[in-house]
Amino acid sequence: MAGAAVLTVAETIAKSFVLAVETRGDRPALREKTFGIWQAVSWRQWLQTSREIAYALHAVGFRPGDVASVMASPVPEWVYADMAVLCAGGVSSGIYPTDSVSQVQYLVNDSRTRVIFVEDEEQLDKVLACRAACPTLEKIVVFDMEGLRGFCDPMVLSLDEFMAIGRNHINGREALWDEMIGSRGPDDLAILVYTSGTTGPPKGAMHCNRSVVHQMRYADALFPLSDSEERLVFLPLCHVAERIGGYYLSLALGSVMNFAESPETVPDNLREVQPTAFLAVPRIWEKLYSAVTIALKDATPLQQWMYRRAIAIGHRMTGHRLEGKPAPLALRLANHAAYWLVFRNIRRMIGLDRCRLAFTGAAPISPDLIRWYLALGIDMREVYGQTENCGVATAMPADRIKLGSVGKAVPWGEVMICPRGEILIRGDFVFRGYLNQPEKTAETIDAKGWLHTGDVGAIDNEGFIRITDRMKDIIITAGGKNITPSEIENQLKFSPYISDAVVVGDKRPYLTCLVMIDQENVEKFAQDQHVPFTNYASLCRAREVRDLIWREIEAVNANFAHVETIKRCFLIEQQLTPEDEELTPTMKLKRSFVNKRYAAEIDAMYRDSAMA
Repeated sequence: MAGAAVLTVAETIAKSFVLAVETRGDRPALREKTFGIWQAVSWRQWLQTSREIAYALHAVGFRPGDVASVMASPVPEWVYADMAVLCAGGVSSGIYPTDSVSQVQYLVNDSRTRVIFVEDEEQLDKVLACRAACPTLEKIVVFDMEGLRGFCDPMVLSLDEFMAIGRNHINGREALWDEMIGSRGPDDLAILVYTSGTTGPPKGAMHCNRSVVHQMRYADALFPLSDSEERLVFLPLCHVAERIGGYYLSLALGSVMNFAESPETVPDNLREVQPTAFLAVPRIWEKLYSAVTIALKDATPLQQWMYRRAIAIGHRMTGHRLEGKPAPLALRLANHAAYWLVFRNIRRMIGLDRCRLAFTGAAPISPDLIRWYLALGIDMREVYGQTENCGVATAMPADRIKLGSVGKAVPWGEVMICPRGEILIRGDFVFRGYLNQPEKTAETIDAKGWLHTGDVGAIDNEGFIRITDRMKDIIITAGGKNITPSEIENQLKFSPYISDAVVVGDKRPYLTCLVMIDQENVEKFAQDQHVPFTNYASLCRAREVRDLIWREIEAVNANFAHVETIKRCFLIEQQLTPEDEELTPTMKLKRSFVNKRYAAEIDAMYRDSAMA
């Protein structure tokens, strides 16, 4: 029945899309904010747009197996173009809009991109700057032509002009649509997802339709299958988390995708949409927690007292859940009152009052942070996977949460620990290999089909998997002590004043740390304490700010053995964005790059007697 809550999955992504349209028709598929109002686009309208783009691709000579790239923020046009490429029988590749000209050139050439879709003038300029060195590139299609009035280039078309070509090409070729969609099968290459390139040039992970569809087929095992699900799309669609967990799984489930206006408006959009399910990286969860923590500092004494009482009740409820025991009636009644008096306002403030299920993944997270969200009544679960296994490999089961673990292996895949402690993954969701890099592929997938993740971990007697760290990131001090830095870093990031941290100490006498402060919260602290500063660098250099961060570090040090404590720290004085090489697109500090970039500052922490 049209509009029914059913899983729409076929043998390829494109065929799954057509099935979704046939099933849901005029129901909303996605929403975007235009002139301050959320506007809905139906499944049928999405099909019409992607169909015209697919025909335009065919008209300019694009054929099944050819590659097209999309370089844009998370906007509806991203999914229109992506689905058009797949429906045309092509291979879709994503490029981060924060990538530099040299990176764009590398990715276009490595993938042999023939058509590239770009968001706006800024992205167009990057492509124009390198196109002479990109021999396979034939067409550039621009989503937003603002600022390009009067611009004329034979290789460049606006999306509207491109779609007009498609509409003209449809006439007399109606049968071509089914022909293009039918040109690709389960084992044909569908998407390229490039790794962040922290240890060398980005590697293009090749996923055939089978691996993506395999994850889509089990979408209802992760998210509720309902005809009223609302999602917020805000993470880069180039990243496997949003592309699979946010986009393709929504395609299978029929969830409405609400596109955030910009990275800066995500908190406001989250409050407006109040999604029923929410997938985010730890940095987002940390920011939401920090916003509540800072707001409480300005609350009245009565409000602070009510919060302390309510959160204590919430933690007691969480304790019973973690132990697998039912909560007493009196505690359940108290928790109900805590929700209406306190938690409801907090959940509305962060935009998660309607959220029935929250997932965190893509990076390590502090167990204490998950515990806090559980205390608010938000059902948060940790998942684990990699670009190479197309998303999720482990998930926390609903009936048993074990903090400090990433749950159990999903039933549609396998996980094991090899003798040297590395986590291995196997299943139909494992990628085909790295594009143009057979040696790297052979290092990553063994003869038995096991994906070598590079993560160190263990599986307990209940089947719960605990990730210790990346194999290459484990620190061995000069004294021979093995230390997993991620455990310390996760606790440091729990502070509302610390955005990210990198622990240093390999072959060193003690541990030190590079810290990226949370600009908004630290600025507020400085203003409240009347600390003078003129810019970001001067804020980091202020003695009061350095003392503040050191107090936060000392609080974390109290939880670790002496050999695992941070002895000195350095505050990164540059305000970093995803466009900076130090950060990944999901706002994580690149450990290896940061160690090289700040080598002099690190050496100074071991040379100087005072805290850096």
